[in-house]
Amino acid sequence: MCGIVGYTGQKQAYPILIDGLKKLEYRGYDSAGVALHLGNHLAVYKKQGKVAALEAYAGDHPVAATTGIGHTRWATHGEPSDRNAHPHYSASGEIAMIHNGIIENYAQLKDELTGKGYVFNSDTDSEVLLNFIEDIKRNNECSLEEAVRVALKRVTGAYVILLIDTEYPDTIIAARKGSPLVIGVGKGEHFLGSDASPMLAYTKEVVYINDYELAIVRPDELILKNLGNERITPFVQKLDLELAAIEKGNFEHFMLKEIYEQPKTILDSLRGRLNAERGYITLSGLDRIEDKLRNAHRIVIVACGTSWHAGLIGEYLIEELCRLNVEVEYASEFRYRNPIISSQDVIIAISQSGETADTLVALENAKKQGATIFGIVNVVGSSIARITDAGAYTHAGPEIGVASTKAFTAQVAVLQLFALKLAQMRGTIDDTLFQHLLHELEAIPAKVEWILNNQVEAIQAIAHAYRDADNFLYLGRGYNFPIALEGALKLKEITYIHAEGYPAAEMKHGPIALVDEELPVVFVATKDVYHEKIVSNIQEINARKGNVVAVVSEGDETVNDLAKAVMVVPQAHEIVAPLLSVVPLQLLAYYIGVERGLDVDKPRNLAKSVTVE
Repeated sequence: MCGIVGYTGQKQAYPILIDGLKKLEYRGYDSAGVALHLGNHLAVYKKQGKVAALEAYAGDHPVAATTGIGHTRWATHGEPSDRNAHPHYSASGEIAMIHNGIIENYAQLKDELTGKGYVFNSDTDSEVLLNFIEDIKRNNECSLEEAVRVALKRVTGAYVILLIDTEYPDTIIAARKGSPLVIGVGKGEHFLGSDASPMLAYTKEVVYINDYELAIVRPDELILKNLGNERITPFVQKLDLELAAIEKGNFEHFMLKEIYEQPKTILDSLRGRLNAERGYITLSGLDRIEDKLRNAHRIVIVACGTSWHAGLIGEYLIEELCRLNVEVEYASEFRYRNPIISSQDVIIAISQSGETADTLVALENAKKQGATIFGIVNVVGSSIARITDAGAYTHAGPEIGVASTKAFTAQVAVLQLFALKLAQMRGTIDDTLFQHLLHELEAIPAKVEWILNNQVEAIQAIAHAYRDADNFLYLGRGYNFPIALEGALKLKEITYIHAEGYPAAEMKHGPIALVDEELPVVFVATKDVYHEKIVSNIQEINARKGNVVAVVSEGDETVNDLAKAVMVVPQAHEIVAPLLSVVPLQLLAYYIGVERGLDVDKPRNLAKSVTVE
């Protein structure tokens, strides 16, 4: 949630901050603002709405500064408004701060400060923290750095904070706990951001800041300390990322670009790991915990949102191929319900960002109980990647569209590699099936390419026909049930149309009551062992005059004759078929959103990375 940027150096800070905020706008777009060090005072400009509104407003004000901080907000405490936008001034106006996270004990701190005469100009927990820091600085006659250190020992919650003050015109103080912070290292300049995207045009050298670390950032100096005031040596890493990866290119939206990138991103997730010709899979992260996996009593997959749907596919894969009990948990529930965890459990954490707050805390709790942690994340150097015992990166590249597409298929591809490799380790798969599935998986990128080259026009026509529907029902069986869930989620996120995903056989236990001539019912009906059953389900919907739309395997005349509209995918083994059947549903959600005139890259109320509860 929320995007933060900072700059100190010799260049003009304002255009760098604005450009950075635009690149981070997927993290939140309720409001945006900047604070600039203008000689002997600070200037704060902020506006409700997207970064473009801030840019229009600030253009009429002085912006010549070489040090500044910026923020794009996803609202938690306080509704979206100018007054609740960041940055905030301290009571004296001498300090400005931006904050990503939630201060859980802000009410107690606010009561204390109110008793001392402080008046608050916003409804945010962030302004409370800022004035708490200033109160410590005044009462102890200490530096801002020391005041921040003392304050954070008292604070409960998650945060990344960036502060500038009038006393030190070229210095940014930064600290983190539970939310991401990256510092880019340039020549005589430093860049700060929630991720590396704001600094890609300027430097490839970055430092990932850890929890409970405090950074003092100047043009020619980066000092890292812990909250005990001990110096830490910054670990500089080289980014393997190109600027083009975070730009739209010739596509109208990032979401469409990322859907079209899936042949490449799936291939990248398989590259160097899958060799169908020689018949082997290489997953070094899995090899590191081979003994734990061989002797595991169960696997628990922990994830949120779209990643949870990938985890559900992972459950089906591992149980079928590896004959090992698997449970899939929502991280937000798993972290609080005191689950039974032992040293013989393996926890698989799935997260695009590697910073999902609930997943991160769930892993920390499981690790304390002796479980082995395996991470499947997209972002190198992320918090989840750093706390796991082993893992596998998905190599999907930056995903800017808020609704996940290529990250999902990359996660599923890695889970399929994991399940196949583990099955081979445990001796639960015969060599003929193993070799066949390697070839099936290797063929997936080209088959996704076929869908993108041959089905878009048909999907656009379906989107046009059903753009005004009020509800959708998505149905699937077996491996296609999680795809039905994911298709419904994409539609809700992008179009604001209510949609529900169900196992097809469960429709008779309630959802069939919704079926009438107005309701589109989307069946994920590719050829598998359930195909005859799902044909019967389609006939039941037709008997009640429902509008059947189906994802079908190429050459399936049976479902083609029963459905009002079809989206065709190439034939594939049912174990790898989810990588194909999800793509038309992504495109359907996208084109309905476009038909309804919506901003599909920035759906209302959503943010890309959920780093707070």
